[in-house]
Amino acid sequence: MELEFDVRITANILYDYMLRHTYYSASGLIGTIVGALMIVYFFSKGGAIFLIAGLVILAYLPWTLLIKSRQQMANTPAFKQPLHYRLTEDGIEVSQGDEVQMQKWADMHKAVSTQRSLIVYTSRVNACIFPKQDLGELVPRAIEMISTHMSPAKVKIKG
Repeated sequence: MELEFDVRITANILYDYMLRHTYYSASGLIGTIVGALMIVYFFSKGGAIFLIAGLVILAYLPWTLLIKSRQQMANTPAFKQPLHYRLTEDGIEVSQGDEVQMQKWADMHKAVSTQRSLIVYTSRVNACIFPKQDLGELVPRAIEMISTHMSPAKVKIKG
Protein backbone atom coordinates (compact mmCIF):
# COMPACT_ATOMS: atom_id res chain seq x y z
CA MET A 1 0.00 0.00 0.00
CA GLU A 2 1.21 3.47 -0.83
CA LEU A 3 -0.28 6.89 -0.24
CA GLU A 4 0.66 10.16 -1.96
CA PHE A 5 -0.48 13.70 -1.24
CA ASP A 6 0.62 17.33 -1.27
CA VAL A 7 0.45 19.64 1.72
CA ARG A 8 0.85 23.36 2.21
CA ILE A 9 2.15 24.48 5.57
CA THR A 10 0.44 27.69 6.66
CA ALA A 11 1.11 29.89 9.67
CA ASN A 12 -2.02 28.50 11.36
CA ILE A 13 -0.96 24.89 10.79
CA LEU A 14 2.51 25.70 12.10
CA TYR A 15 1.00 27.43 15.15
CA ASP A 16 -1.20 24.38 15.81
CA TYR A 17 1.90 22.14 15.67
CA MET A 18 3.89 24.48 17.95
CA LEU A 19 1.08 24.60 20.52
CA ARG A 20 0.81 20.79 20.58
CA HIS A 21 4.56 20.33 20.76
CA THR A 22 5.08 22.94 23.50
CA TYR A 23 2.16 22.11 25.77
CA TYR A 24 3.06 18.42 25.77
CA SER A 25 6.63 19.20 26.85
CA ALA A 26 7.77 19.54 30.46
CA SER A 27 8.35 23.30 30.21
CA GLY A 28 4.92 23.92 28.69
CA LEU A 29 3.17 21.87 31.35
CA ILE A 30 5.14 23.45 34.20
CA GLY A 31 4.44 26.97 32.92
CA THR A 32 0.73 26.24 32.65
CA ILE A 33 0.59 24.73 36.13
CA VAL A 34 2.50 27.65 37.69
CA GLY A 35 0.25 30.21 35.95
CA ALA A 36 -2.90 28.37 37.01
CA LEU A 37 -1.69 28.01 40.60
CA MET A 38 -1.02 31.75 40.82
CA ILE A 39 -4.57 32.47 39.71
CA VAL A 40 -5.96 29.92 42.19
CA TYR A 41 -3.85 31.51 44.93
CA PHE A 42 -5.26 34.93 44.02
CA PHE A 43 -8.84 33.68 44.40
CA SER A 44 -8.13 31.96 47.71
CA LYS A 45 -5.80 34.50 49.41
CA GLY A 46 -5.97 37.67 47.35
CA GLY A 47 -3.07 39.73 46.06
CA ALA A 48 -3.58 41.23 42.63
CA ILE A 49 0.05 40.55 41.75
CA PHE A 50 -0.69 36.81 41.71
CA LEU A 51 -3.60 37.31 39.31
CA ILE A 52 -1.52 39.51 37.01
CA ALA A 53 1.48 37.16 37.11
CA GLY A 54 -0.72 34.12 36.48
CA LEU A 55 -2.44 35.74 33.51
CA VAL A 56 0.87 36.90 32.05
CA ILE A 57 2.39 33.43 32.41
CA LEU A 58 -0.64 31.75 30.80
CA ALA A 59 -0.85 34.26 27.93
CA TYR A 60 2.89 34.55 27.25
CA LEU A 61 3.45 31.13 25.68
CA PRO A 62 0.59 31.12 23.16
CA TRP A 63 1.36 34.70 22.19
CA THR A 64 5.06 34.06 21.60
CA LEU A 65 4.27 30.86 19.68
CA LEU A 66 1.88 32.79 17.44
CA ILE A 67 4.60 35.35 16.68
CA LYS A 68 7.20 32.60 16.19
CA SER A 69 4.94 30.68 13.77
CA ARG A 70 4.43 33.83 11.67
CA GLN A 71 8.18 34.56 11.64
CA GLN A 72 9.06 30.98 10.76
CA MET A 73 6.57 31.04 7.87
CA ALA A 74 8.10 34.24 6.54
CA ASN A 75 11.71 33.04 6.92
CA THR A 76 11.45 29.43 5.73
CA PRO A 77 11.60 29.08 1.94
CA ALA A 78 10.43 25.44 2.13
CA PHE A 79 7.01 26.58 3.38
CA LYS A 80 6.44 28.76 0.30
CA GLN A 81 5.80 25.75 -1.96
CA PRO A 82 3.75 22.59 -1.38
CA LEU A 83 5.51 19.52 0.02
CA HIS A 84 4.84 16.19 -1.70
CA TYR A 85 4.64 13.15 0.60
CA ARG A 86 4.69 9.46 -0.21
CA LEU A 87 3.91 7.02 2.57
CA THR A 88 5.32 3.65 1.51
CA GLU A 89 6.03 0.30 3.11
CA ASP A 90 9.57 1.55 3.85
CA GLY A 91 8.79 4.96 5.33
CA ILE A 92 7.88 8.55 4.56
CA GLU A 93 9.35 10.24 1.53
CA VAL A 94 9.08 14.00 1.24
CA SER A 95 9.98 15.94 -1.86
CA GLN A 96 9.97 19.50 -3.04
CA GLY A 97 11.36 20.40 -6.40
CA ASP A 98 14.44 18.26 -7.04
CA GLU A 99 15.08 17.51 -3.38
CA VAL A 100 13.90 14.18 -1.92
CA GLN A 101 14.33 12.87 1.61
CA MET A 102 13.32 9.50 3.05
CA GLN A 103 12.77 8.56 6.68
CA LYS A 104 12.27 4.90 7.62
CA TRP A 105 9.29 3.95 9.77
CA ALA A 106 11.60 2.35 12.33
CA ASP A 107 13.35 5.70 12.84
CA MET A 108 10.16 7.62 13.62
CA HIS A 109 9.83 8.81 17.22
CA LYS A 110 6.05 9.11 17.57
CA ALA A 111 2.84 10.05 15.80
CA VAL A 112 0.18 12.32 17.30
CA SER A 113 -2.81 14.30 16.13
CA THR A 114 -4.38 17.66 16.74
CA GLN A 115 -7.74 18.88 15.59
CA ARG A 116 -6.05 20.23 12.44
CA SER A 117 -3.18 17.84 11.68
CA LEU A 118 -1.53 14.46 11.86
CA ILE A 119 2.04 14.86 13.10
CA VAL A 120 4.77 12.26 12.67
CA TYR A 121 7.91 13.11 14.63
CA THR A 122 11.09 12.23 12.75
CA SER A 123 13.17 13.32 15.77
CA ARG A 124 12.39 14.76 19.19
CA VAL A 125 11.87 18.22 17.68
CA ASN A 126 11.32 17.72 13.93
CA ALA A 127 8.16 16.41 12.36
CA CYS A 128 6.19 15.80 9.21
CA ILE A 129 2.96 17.77 9.51
CA PHE A 130 0.01 16.51 7.51
CA PRO A 131 -2.81 19.10 7.65
CA LYS A 132 -6.15 17.28 7.65
CA GLN A 133 -7.60 19.90 5.30
CA ASP A 134 -4.98 18.91 2.69
CA LEU A 135 -5.46 15.18 3.25
CA GLY A 136 -9.25 15.40 2.97
CA GLU A 137 -10.69 11.92 2.49
CA LEU A 138 -7.21 10.39 2.82
CA VAL A 139 -7.09 11.03 6.61
CA PRO A 140 -8.30 7.51 7.57
CA ARG A 141 -5.86 5.88 5.12
CA ALA A 142 -2.97 8.00 6.43
CA ILE A 143 -3.84 7.04 10.03
CA GLU A 144 -4.02 3.38 9.00
CA MET A 145 -0.66 3.60 7.22
CA ILE A 146 1.02 5.26 10.22
CA SER A 147 -0.58 2.84 12.70
CA THR A 148 0.38 -0.19 10.62
CA HIS A 149 4.05 0.75 10.30
CA MET A 150 4.82 2.25 13.70
CA SER A 151 4.81 0.57 17.09
CA PRO A 152 1.44 1.04 18.84
CA ALA A 153 3.31 2.58 21.80
CA LYS A 154 4.51 5.40 19.53
CA VAL A 155 1.12 6.21 17.97
CA LYS A 156 -1.14 8.59 19.89
CA ILE A 157 -3.59 9.57 17.17
CA LYS A 158 -7.16 10.34 18.10
CA GLY A 159 -9.53 9.36 15.31
